[in-house]
Amino acid sequence: MSFNTFGHLFRFTTWGESHGPALGVVVDGCPAGLALTEEMIQRDLDRRKPGQSKYTTQRREADAVKILSGVFEDERTDGPRTTGTPISLMIENIDQRSKDYSEIRDKYRPGHADYTYHQKYGLRDYRGGGRSSARETAARVAAGAVARQVVDGVSIRASLVQVGPHKIDYANFDWDEVGKNPFFCADPKAAALWADYLDDVRKQGNSVGAVIEVVAENVPVGWGAPIYGKLSADLASAMMSINAVKAVEIGAGFDAAELTGIDNADQMRAGADTPYFLSNQAGGILGGISNGDPVVVRFAVKPTSSILTPRQTVTTSNEDTDVVTKGRHDPCVGIRAVPVGEAMMACVLADHKLRHRGQTGRDGAIGY
Repeated sequence: MSFNTFGHLFRFTTWGESHGPALGVVVDGCPAGLALTEEMIQRDLDRRKPGQSKYTTQRREADAVKILSGVFEDERTDGPRTTGTPISLMIENIDQRSKDYSEIRDKYRPGHADYTYHQKYGLRDYRGGGRSSARETAARVAAGAVARQVVDGVSIRASLVQVGPHKIDYANFDWDEVGKNPFFCADPKAAALWADYLDDVRKQGNSVGAVIEVVAENVPVGWGAPIYGKLSADLASAMMSINAVKAVEIGAGFDAAELTGIDNADQMRAGADTPYFLSNQAGGILGGISNGDPVVVRFAVKPTSSILTPRQTVTTSNEDTDVVTKGRHDPCVGIRAVPVGEAMMACVLADHKLRHRGQTGRDGAIGY
């Protein structure tokens, strides 16, 4: 299986399966001399790990990361520093329950990649989906923690903004609220509503989808390249590569189709040192290049396909049957996708920072 690597100058390759002994990531292209400790990476992994509330899978994984290479420390380095060589990170799996999947060994789960993986490769790892499992995203979050060090000074935050049909009220939006509820939601009133709503969904043996908004602030003007190196294109690719993501939009996104040219174009005025925009319908990107405004990306995650309600399917022998997916699953997988979205934003921005530096010799715009 190829295509396990993402990025150009800053790139990472994930490895491992959901029910294997471990999973991990190799980060290549990280500049030398950056501070990096296991604790820095663990902070992000702890936000993504399962079992933190009744609204996520009850699989219990510490997701404890180990740095295996790419970092050096002695009395002259002022703490562990990256060496410029590949950074290998490993996360052991300690709470697999493969027996939960024995009954579906010969059944394709609707909504999952079982059928397509089997048809493409001639076999599939039915224990949690193997490489198609969202467990792979733990490795992405570890890579994203490294990327954050590359783009130090850029703020990257995300919030759940919709669960099922229930959206947040942006009048209540407060980034400080994200860490105060189990939904990573910036609207405390919406979070309270979602708690009751997801309780009902979970008890019914069902699941729902969600929308996540990721915002990067202090991104310099100039990151991204025209035509086939657009920052927007790479961000869309990054978010679409996350498990269960079915749609991505930047800035006004699909709502831009309802706007007029007058409403959609972000007007400009002269600032003290640089121009500024009166609105941000573009989501911080024009012509595929960052314009200095916050980069705003939203992505939609489909409902968790593993549910307790019987579903019609077929066997690997092409016989009709029903399937019930036992085990521990998220009633809304979008909750734990919040830190994953942040990680992919960080990785794309780190890559484009290095690409911009390589092409222009600068980290940002030419200036005035």
